[in-house]
Amino acid sequence: MTEHAQSPKPDLIVAGGTVLTADPDRPMLQEGWITVQAGRITAIRDTPPTEIHPDTTLINAQGRLVTPGFVNVHTHAILSMVRGVAEDMGFAPAYTMGVPHGHDVTPEEAYAMAQLGGLEALCFGSTIINDSFTHQDVALPAMAETGLRAWGCGRIHDVDFSRVHLGEWSYDTQIGMQTMRDAEDLIAQFHDPIGLRTGVVLAPHAPDTCSPDLLRQVREMRDQTGLRVNTHVSQSRVEVDFIRDRDGMSPPELLDEVGLLDDHLIAAHCIHLSDRDIMRLGSSGAHLAHIAKGNLTHGHFAPTDALCRAGMNLTLSTDNMHADMVELMRWALATGRIQDDKITEFWQPEKMFEAATIGGARALGLDAEIGSITVGKRADLVLFDFQRPHLRPLTNVLGTLVHTGQGRDVETVIVEGEIVVSNGEPVRVDKMAILDAAEAAAAALWGRARAEAADPHRRRLNHHCDEENSASGGLCKHPVKADFGEGVAV
Repeated sequence: MTEHAQSPKPDLIVAGGTVLTADPDRPMLQEGWITVQAGRITAIRDTPPTEIHPDTTLINAQGRLVTPGFVNVHTHAILSMVRGVAEDMGFAPAYTMGVPHGHDVTPEEAYAMAQLGGLEALCFGSTIINDSFTHQDVALPAMAETGLRAWGCGRIHDVDFSRVHLGEWSYDTQIGMQTMRDAEDLIAQFHDPIGLRTGVVLAPHAPDTCSPDLLRQVREMRDQTGLRVNTHVSQSRVEVDFIRDRDGMSPPELLDEVGLLDDHLIAAHCIHLSDRDIMRLGSSGAHLAHIAKGNLTHGHFAPTDALCRAGMNLTLSTDNMHADMVELMRWALATGRIQDDKITEFWQPEKMFEAATIGGARALGLDAEIGSITVGKRADLVLFDFQRPHLRPLTNVLGTLVHTGQGRDVETVIVEGEIVVSNGEPVRVDKMAILDAAEAAAAALWGRARAEAADPHRRRLNHHCDEENSASGGLCKHPVKADFGEGVAV
């Protein structure tokens, strides 16, 4: 009897590539063979198998770099609808006139824009994203259809977002109850802790868009379900001032007060923090969703060096920016070095790679299943084509990936042993159909937004905000622009 007849044949072998595992026990193989059976990694060798079953799919990885799939812990895929505009506004789309808002998006448009955002992330090497916005009952399956692991939640809030951009800032318990019910429905329909193809991470939008009572309700739901929580924290000075006025404390203090500040919390942004806030976040075991490119694009960055030294787990997130996690590692590395004013042992490519892979899996509570190339884990793998001029010579492949690589260098993406991107193109879905549908959805959304902005009454309101914004040096007292005067992504 032959060897392959005596044991189950491998479904897939990734053969002869340079492997960065993100596993500290065996971080790199100059030349490695990865065997996959039933969606899981069954062997990692530095020599070829003695025999390869004729029915086993063989991927020739020579000249390729093999990594775990990237874990993007904080995204808003539907907000690809404001791409090329939001980056230069200096404030968040949800709070201003003339741009599409989450409450304006129809389910059909949500499907189209979410699928575009999901496809972009997948083709750039992310195998799981944690997404929050509107219509997540539509967005999660739309993203999952591409082959991506799509986790997330509709934004939980009790502020009336449909009035915020008109200058009306008020809380409504009915809105809070509805967003909580939506989260419960999403859990029942899509949370799959076995297959991991879709899942739910509770998403209270931010401390200032949730009343303290609603945040306590989220904590109760978290305690009942065991789910992780993802929220924006200290993303603008005005948020900090607002919480100080409303609750007499800082946003991290508020989250601690309501019982959300612990190792189940993914805290996005974390820009405007006191020393006490930094120590509180660090000692809590919370995870930092570092949005390096989004924050720096708007002229700010989180005190990542102090937060990491205080104990926060560093993860990387593209938010509503370009979904290239390779580029993001570069931005995050530069941010840390700027704070230290030098190159240190801590801010090195190895730390960024950890943050983009196993660090993100740790934040989602999935590090036993994904995030590294380890025997027994799910086979979520990415192959980069390193036969390109900007990726040679191969003196230090990790340093080269972080400093000069791009998401566009991704050639193959594998999720649970299934090839979902081949030769840079998606396998499961029609790329051009997705692009066309998203283009049409964005055109409709922008058309309605411009028509709304043309209304004389609303135009006067927006003009009033612009005057205040100018007079105050960029932060008007009006609650609309005040809350996103620093490029907050919501």
